Amino acid sequence: MPGRARSTAKQKFFIPLVILVLWFGGRAWYFAPNASAGEPAATFTVTLANGNPFSLEGLRGKTVLLDFWGSWCGPCRAEVPQLQQLYRERGDELAIVSIAIERDSSRWLNALARDGRSWPYQIMDETSSLKFLNGELADLYGINSVPSNVVVNGAGEVVAVNIDLNDLSTYLP
Repeated sequence: MPGRARSTAKQKFFIPLVILVLWFGGRAWYFAPNASAGEPAATFTVTLANGNPFSLEGLRGKTVLLDFWGSWCGPCRAEVPQLQQLYRERGDELAIVSIAIERDSSRWLNALARDGRSWPYQIMDETSSLKFLNGELADLYGINSVPSNVVVNGAGEVVAVNIDLNDLSTYLP
């Protein structure tokens, strides 16, 4: 009987361990953006917060940070001071394109004003259902969680996905 008791104890430990590994692995896989380094960046044309038309193609020749965020996302809002510093110090080399995934434009506009997002490329990716992050641009880049980011080089190729903003200078000319 001692061998059987040991086997049951192993099962009690092993089964929850397998479940945890599968859960965390599946979660990491699901929430990882579909954009991959080395592939061409998906292009899009939208209207900015100021009403002007915008096309990602118009930024060719410049490094672009696509910053996916939400007014309801605390960690996204906490990144704003670092983004502001990047814009002030490296704005001539780097275009920050902030893409808010929102259902309510008034909340988005209020967040823009409160946060002081001073760079010119502010976009609302409207989500029309209760499905999490189903906006057109989020779908285009496979974004399933925020904050998320995609770095595009001057040639229009994805060079990094979900990098730490402290490492962004590695991708600047």
